Amino acid sequence: MNGFRAPIETLGELDVKAAATLVAAAADVALVVGDNGVIRDMACQSPELQSALEGHGPLLGQTFADTVTTESRPKVEALLREAGDQATPRRQVNHPSTRGMDVPILYSAIRLPSGPLIAVGRDLRPVAELQQRLVEAQQSMERDYTRLRHAETRYRLLFQMSPEPVLIVDTSSQRVVEANPAAAQTFGDLGRRIIGRPLLEAFEPDTVPAIQALLAGVRSAGRSDSTRARLVDSGRTVFVSASLFRQENASLFLVRLSLPERDGAGTGTESRTKLLRFFEHAPDGIVVTDRDGRVLAANPAFLDLAQLASEEQARGESLERWLGRSGVDLNVLVANLRQIGSVRLFATTLRGELGAQAEVEISAAAVANGAEPFYGFTVRNVGRRLPTDARAGREMPRSVDQLTELVGRVSLKELVREATDVVERLCIEAALELTGNNRASAAEMLGLSRQSLYVKLRRYGLADAGEPVEPEE
Repeated sequence: MNGFRAPIETLGELDVKAAATLVAAAADVALVVGDNGVIRDMACQSPELQSALEGHGPLLGQTFADTVTTESRPKVEALLREAGDQATPRRQVNHPSTRGMDVPILYSAIRLPSGPLIAVGRDLRPVAELQQRLVEAQQSMERDYTRLRHAETRYRLLFQMSPEPVLIVDTSSQRVVEANPAAAQTFGDLGRRIIGRPLLEAFEPDTVPAIQALLAGVRSAGRSDSTRARLVDSGRTVFVSASLFRQENASLFLVRLSLPERDGAGTGTESRTKLLRFFEHAPDGIVVTDRDGRVLAANPAFLDLAQLASEEQARGESLERWLGRSGVDLNVLVANLRQIGSVRLFATTLRGELGAQAEVEISAAAVANGAEPFYGFTVRNVGRRLPTDARAGREMPRSVDQLTELVGRVSLKELVREATDVVERLCIEAALELTGNNRASAAEMLGLSRQSLYVKLRRYGLADAGEPVEPEE
């Protein structure tokens, strides 16, 4: 340890008080130890440190060796034994604490000419905490590295053992970065040297534009329908699908090839593609929601009914937003889907974003999807077959079942009027049947005049055309 080169000239003569102040300011803790090793005085910069050191009792009056842990006593004895007019080598000792962890202090000692020894210590707890954090960070990094290594091992094993041909393709150069054994076997002779070569070289020239369109759609939208292509080496037809992912700072395609089961027969991928095309071109609105009724997907026909410009405007919104009776229709539909699994011809209205309304019939089904089922709705616009006036041009219901079908299409007042007409007609038909179509007897049975009966017969279409109305007697 290097000291001052000329302390007498630069510092002058320091009195005892100034020396004590200097020692107390320079150290976290300073102990004055007598010849017998007993602590005679101490200075501590931090009350918190002093409280930690004196957790088992005051240090004053105790021997220095008794204030430290058992393994630190030989270090204290060596520190006292080696103390002279020059500072001793530093030694780290631990003071026991009632707060759990020991208090590490780095001491050096110097013996004064007057006899006592001064032990100057530095609190090592901040360093210990920093070391502990470093160790924890290193352990966390090792755990993360182990998880990544295991994940990579599982990915490699799955990639190599997958029976489906899979390729990793660079998006910028469209060159194959990786290919699993199934892909190499599918490409035949070209498969042995496919890595590092352009993906499009593996397909017939007339099918290359379709694959380019597929990759362009995936790059712009993140997903795209599969497309049909033919391999150069064997001329075999395959279905190509792709998805986009990022790795570090590069974008890559995950390209999958699906092989037909037999010539002229489509695979499940082709069937799914046809279903997706039907979904897009269906004349009726089709909506897929989660179990809470929030839209996951919607076809253009539904977007037209709801007066929406794009599917993104509907996605994530509740279907209730467009149904006629807020808080009623969707709750009824979802409740029936959860209990029964399907709903048929539920009549309601659908409100567009711009104020238009349409009379619709909704059929729906619940589709199991693990722990999170989803619901599919078909929405059919029946406004053209329903006249504007709910009563005009519509045949009167002939049964209770037909009457209940009007719920949601007409008001309650109209329903009551319809129910009254149905009951009245059924009673007249029953009276005519009981009396053998004798109008006079039927009128007497019903408590009506013959004129009133004939008026009602004409109203309900039960009278013959051109049949005169008999005057009331």
